[in-house]
Amino acid sequence: MPLFHLFLLAVIQGVTEFLPISSSGHLILFPNLTGTQDQGLAIDVAVHVGTLFAVVIYFWSDVKLAFFGTGELLRGQVTSRGGFLALCLLVATVPVVIAGGALKLSGFDEALRSTAVIGWTMLGFGLVLYWADQTGAESRRAEQWTLKDALIMGLWQVLALIPGTSRSGITITAARRLGYSREDGARLAMLMSIPTIAMAGLLLAVDVIGEADMQAARDGAIAAGFAFLSALAALALMFRLLKSVSFTPYVIYRVVLGVVLLVLAYGYGW
Repeated sequence: MPLFHLFLLAVIQGVTEFLPISSSGHLILFPNLTGTQDQGLAIDVAVHVGTLFAVVIYFWSDVKLAFFGTGELLRGQVTSRGGFLALCLLVATVPVVIAGGALKLSGFDEALRSTAVIGWTMLGFGLVLYWADQTGAESRRAEQWTLKDALIMGLWQVLALIPGTSRSGITITAARRLGYSREDGARLAMLMSIPTIAMAGLLLAVDVIGEADMQAARDGAIAAGFAFLSALAALALMFRLLKSVSFTPYVIYRVVLGVVLLVLAYGYGW
């Protein structure tokens, strides 16, 4: 695959995975709108790995806390903050794993990969994010995360299985409705992304085992590197902007893109 093509795909994944504008929607749209060849599952795995490493490094202190807390969780003795964080992440991940597995087994996931579906979800869930961001309280912090809140955010995360919804966007929406501040809501959403991205990457990897060759491995390594750097930059930019800017700029982008996609889908048969 040409280097520039790999670069574009990796940057699209890296930037859109954590911004509330949908990475899956953009990755589906890229070959649809440009007429280029679909990147294939091997590249999808690679860019997922790149973004996973980026969020782990960016939130290393929280990740380390949850990692050591996992030992407590396995022993059934949740006594520390790290153990409780690991338990909350587990509770938040279970719904999307169950729903994602059911969707894949049914084969219905392929029916959702259309320009019209992405247009509607971009527009609709963008407006829902705006509503939640403008009306949600700013009274709660990430350290106040509860099992109930983790389950609620996990159930909202299931909606991200629909392309164009945005995993980060829908979990941030849930956090804002629960009263978490913008920064802390985004922080929880990013921590939730770690087990979710890991599970998604593992699921994709199972499909490509035995099919990869040296060329695919080289392309994958390059794509993972580009995705890592772009995801790290996107995380740093978003959290810097959240100190002074709401989620409105992302909402505007989603609404404009959603309208354009709906015009293309219904007016031009895309």
